[in-house]
Amino acid sequence: MKKLLKYLRDYKLESILGPLFKMLEASFELFVPLVMAKIIDVGIKNQDGAYILKMGGILVALGIIGLVCSLTAQFFSAKAAVGFGTAVRNDLFKHINSLSYREIDTVGTSTLITRMTSDINQVQSGVNLVLRLFLRSPFIVFGAMIMAFTINVKAALVFVVAIPMLSVVVFGILLISMPLYKKVQKQLDQVLLTTRENLLGARVVRAFNRQQDEMEKFDTENSLLVNFQVFVGKVSALMNPITYVIINGAIIVLIQTGAWQVENGMITQGAVVALVNYMSQILVELVKLANLIITISKSLACANRVSDVFEEKSSIIERKGQWRKAQLSEKASGGNGTEEDGDNTPAKVEFRNMNFYYAGASEPSLSQISFKVQKGQTIGIIGGTGSGKSTLVNLIPRFYDATDGTVFVDGVDVKNYPLSVLREKFGVVPQKAVLFKGTLKDNMLWGKKDASEQEIYEALDIAQAREFVDGKEQGLGLKIQQGGGNLSGGQKQRLTIARALVRKPEILILDDSASALDFATDAALRKAIRESTKNMTVFLVSQRATTIKNADQILVLDDGKLVGAGTHRQLLDSCEVYREICFSQLSEKEVRQHERQ
Repeated sequence: MKKLLKYLRDYKLESILGPLFKMLEASFELFVPLVMAKIIDVGIKNQDGAYILKMGGILVALGIIGLVCSLTAQFFSAKAAVGFGTAVRNDLFKHINSLSYREIDTVGTSTLITRMTSDINQVQSGVNLVLRLFLRSPFIVFGAMIMAFTINVKAALVFVVAIPMLSVVVFGILLISMPLYKKVQKQLDQVLLTTRENLLGARVVRAFNRQQDEMEKFDTENSLLVNFQVFVGKVSALMNPITYVIINGAIIVLIQTGAWQVENGMITQGAVVALVNYMSQILVELVKLANLIITISKSLACANRVSDVFEEKSSIIERKGQWRKAQLSEKASGGNGTEEDGDNTPAKVEFRNMNFYYAGASEPSLSQISFKVQKGQTIGIIGGTGSGKSTLVNLIPRFYDATDGTVFVDGVDVKNYPLSVLREKFGVVPQKAVLFKGTLKDNMLWGKKDASEQEIYEALDIAQAREFVDGKEQGLGLKIQQGGGNLSGGQKQRLTIARALVRKPEILILDDSASALDFATDAALRKAIRESTKNMTVFLVSQRATTIKNADQILVLDDGKLVGAGTHRQLLDSCEVYREICFSQLSEKEVRQHERQ
C-alpha cells in the first residue's frame, strides 16, 4: 500500500482538508453532551424555558455547522479518492502494456483484469473511508474520554478500561481477517478465469455439449468463493456484537456508578447523562471504526495485489545508449554488420546460436537456431504442432528475448534497438486474428495512423479482402464488433493481413494467418504479396506445405530444433521431416509436380 500512496501527492490539499473538516465536525459533536447536561442541570431543574430554548438553539447551530463540515469533508475525500483511483488505474494499464509476453503469460490475463477493476475499486473505497473516518473515529473516542474526565474522574475510569478492551477486539479481528480477504480475492481470480474461458470458448462448449460440465466447474469455483466469503464474514461479524457487549457493559457500570454518586451529591443528573452520551458516542464511532477496518482489510489486501503487478518488471529492457553506439559502429564499418565474408550488406535478419526457454521451463523451446535472411527474401517456416514456429518469429520483433545467443535485424542486435524503432520495421499478423470494435478504417489505421483511403484499399486488394468489403456496401465505414464477431474467420484473417500491409513494413510476419482461407484465396493472397512486396522480407509460418513451397528459403523445425533449411526441392531430397510433412498433405504425384515447379 505504501507504494500506492504516491498517487495521493497530487491531492495533498484534499487529503488534508478532508480529515481536517471531519475532525472539526467531531469537535462540535463533542460539545453536544455538555450542552445537554446544561439543559438538564439548569434549564429543566430551574424550569427555565428561555434557557432551554437558548441551549436548544446552540444544539441546532452545532448540528448545522457539523453538517456543513461533514459535506465539505465528503467532497474533498471523494475528490482525492477518485483522483487516486484514476491515477492508479491509468498507471497500472500503462505498466501492463509495458510488460513483455513472458510476464503476461506468467501473471495471467484473468488476474490482471481483476486487479485493474475490482481491486482498484476496493482500494479507492478504502482511501475514501480512511480520509473521512480514520482520524475522526479515534478523535471522538479519545476526545470523549478526555471530556468524561473533565466531568468526573472516578466515573471516567470506566472509559479507561473499556477503550483498551475494544481496541484489542478491533485490531485482533483486523489481523485475522486481512489474510482471509487475500484468499477471497485470489479465489475471485479463479471465478473470473472460469467465466472468461467459458465465454470466449462458448462455441466450443456448445459444439461438444459440455454446458453441464462447465456449469459444474463454475459452481465448484463459485462455491469456494462463497465459502471463503462466508468464513471471513463470520470473523468480521464478531466485531459488532463483541463491541456492543463491551460498550453496553460499560454503560451499565457507568450508570450504576453515576447513580451512586448522584445519590451522594457528588455529581449531577446532567453530568451522568453527558457521560452516557459520551459512551454512546464511543459505541457509534467504534462500530464505524470496526466497519472501516473491515473495508481497510479488503483494501490493503487488494492494494498489495495491485502493488505486486507494479513490481513485475519487464524482461524486455531497452538499451537506448547501445542503440546510438550500434549506429556509429555500423557507419564506421560501412554497414558491415554481422557479415564476416566481406559483403558490406548485412543480413536483414540473422539468428546466431539462439536458445530460448519459456519462464519456468526446464527444456528449451528453441535450441541452437542459426540462419540468415537477406532483404526481400520470402522465408517459409514449417513444422509440427509445438515445434516452435510462432516462438521463432516472436523473437524477431522482440516480443520475447532470446535466452542465449543473438538475434540481429539489419546487422544490429535487436536488444540494442529502442522498441519503437525496431517494431516500426515490422508488420505482424498474429496466429489469432484480433480486430477491435469500431469501423474498418479505425482498424486499418492501427497499421499506419495517417494512412490514406487509397493506401487502405491497396492493402485490402493485396489481402484479398476488397471483394467482401465492397459486398457489404459500407466501404471503410463498415462496423466491426468487438473481436470481429460479425465477420467470418477468413474475413478476419484477411483484414488483419491488410492492417499489417497498410504500414508497408520492411519485414512482414504472417504467423499461420491464412489457416481459415480456402486454397484458391490462399494462393491468390501469396501471389499478390509476392508481386506487391518486392523489397519486403516476408516470414510465412504455416502448416501447409503448399503455402510455403515457393519461398526463397524454407526453415523446418522439429521439437525446437532447426532440422532443415533450403528450397522446396532441396528439402525434399535432404530433410526427412519436410518430406514426411509433404507426403502427409499431398500425394506423391503432387509432391513431384511441385518439385519440378
